[in-house]
Amino acid sequence: MKKRIPSIIAVWLITDLYFFQAIKTVTASNYILLGYWLLDILVAAGVFYTIVTRKRNQTSQRVISLLMASMLLLLVPKLFALTVLLLEDITRLFRGFPPRILWVSYLALAVATVPFISLLFGMTKGRHFYRVCRETLRFKDLPDAFDGFTITQLSDVHAGSFSSEKGVLKGLALVNAQHSDLILFTGDLVNNQASEMERWIPAFSRLKAPYGKYSVLGNHDYGDYIKWESKGHKYANLNRLKKIHGEIGFRLLLNEAVKIEKDGQCIELIGVENWGKGGFHKYGDLKKATEKTPDDAFKILMSHDPSHWDKVTLDHHQHIHLTLAGHTHGMQFGIELFGFKWSPVKYIYKQWAGLYEKNGKYLYINRGFGFLGFRGRLGIWPEITVITLKKIKF
Repeated sequence: MKKRIPSIIAVWLITDLYFFQAIKTVTASNYILLGYWLLDILVAAGVFYTIVTRKRNQTSQRVISLLMASMLLLLVPKLFALTVLLLEDITRLFRGFPPRILWVSYLALAVATVPFISLLFGMTKGRHFYRVCRETLRFKDLPDAFDGFTITQLSDVHAGSFSSEKGVLKGLALVNAQHSDLILFTGDLVNNQASEMERWIPAFSRLKAPYGKYSVLGNHDYGDYIKWESKGHKYANLNRLKKIHGEIGFRLLLNEAVKIEKDGQCIELIGVENWGKGGFHKYGDLKKATEKTPDDAFKILMSHDPSHWDKVTLDHHQHIHLTLAGHTHGMQFGIELFGFKWSPVKYIYKQWAGLYEKNGKYLYINRGFGFLGFRGRLGIWPEITVITLKKIKF
């Protein structure tokens, strides 16, 4: 990251200098011109200091989130406006570079206003702009008793990022309003520390499902991203988090499987610990989790990181009908309109949000209930997934 700081600052500075030309064209107020640069200097200094000092405690993470939000607000709208200014400069090149046209500068400011307002919405209302995403999946070998069975999936709560009790309760009420048969949580209950979840235990414990609530761990739940006084403290934190899963009424599955029974028939619910590609830890053990699972059973797997599906699950000797994952958050930024779906995270994860299918095996990636880093969401909204299982009848 330190090596990237000069290039990041350079891009930011060039963008600011260019956009500043439009500001000077529409106003001569020294207060406005000075304020323009003062805001940028303060945010840039804060980002630089925070990255260089590498503070990892919870307080500094909130500062980083605030600085990231400020940087996006100050930089992204200007990038949109640069298109207008650049087009004008192309014409000025052939006209001997006369002074900028006033209305063009106003147009550039207007263009910048759209992403600014959008970002502001994402940072305020967007973080709790919950969407219910519904999918109906059909299987030939689904037990008859589970025809029409409903599952609500939650993922990536990241309780340490929450600041609005009203917003969180709104989301949890929407979960209960689905009246699903089963509630499944696919990891990242906290950012780093079990204590982040303490105040939310009463709220999450009110989630209800007649066939139970089950969960797995995500990469953030292990406390791998902060420094601990000792290995013992880190171990105690993980143990406390495991107990919290029970206190909110979820059975935590740690590389194991359980039977979900209905009317004398059953399906197998499998839960593995986190397994991720690249530098992420590979605690998950699908072989161990399925060692007592019948080959011909209908199977649903909870695995936090979707890369596990491609790397392990698809080639597993047993047929895993449906895998539920999270982890990507859809990068909390992107576009989903009229069937078109895009986010920068697609260049990191081949499967990053929504439903995927290969050889009769399904993967569903929840976009996340909470948020991390960027304190908001834009275009990729917080998600509550409802999946209905249907039997294909001949």
